[in-house]
Amino acid sequence: MNRAITMMLIGAATAGFAASATAAPTEADVAYTAANQRAATDYRVARARCGSLSGNPEDICIAEAKAARIHVEAGAKAQYKNTLSARTDAREAIANADYDVDKLRCSSQTGNAKDVCVKEAKATLIAAVADAKADKKIIEARSDARDDKLTADYKVALEKCDGLAGPAKDACVQAARYQFNK
Repeated sequence: MNRAITMMLIGAATAGFAASATAAPTEADVAYTAANQRAATDYRVARARCGSLSGNPEDICIAEAKAARIHVEAGAKAQYKNTLSARTDAREAIANADYDVDKLRCSSQTGNAKDVCVKEAKATLIAAVADAKADKKIIEARSDARDDKLTADYKVALEKCDGLAGPAKDACVQAARYQFNK
């Protein structure tokens, strides 16, 4: 009876160890968490420096601190997710953060100079977002074209196999599948 209980406890402990081993954070998880913690710490330090300022310079200082945090966090998230959409989203978030800083810099100006400054900031934002979206579309189009080419080459390889018979044909088809990962 004691032996059965001991074996159950060992089995449960082993299962618990196996479950905890699979739940261990990956290197990417650790890097992502570290980057976010570093961004938060840097933000708090930069934000504290803004305390000695007042008015528009303080607002600009705070916006710059937020933008720096967004730069790091968005880059870390894009790196962590490692997808085209994540990289595009990061570029758009960074562009918006930079736009917020630029708008605050413009608010210290008056009249036409302020209007021109705001329009330039908006144009910079629009250009950055458009570039990010265009780059995404270009990369997607190239990927689609590469896939289409591989499919066409695979069909050609299969067509060449049709001239063979028996085991030779089977080997040819198998080689084509392996070569084109089909």
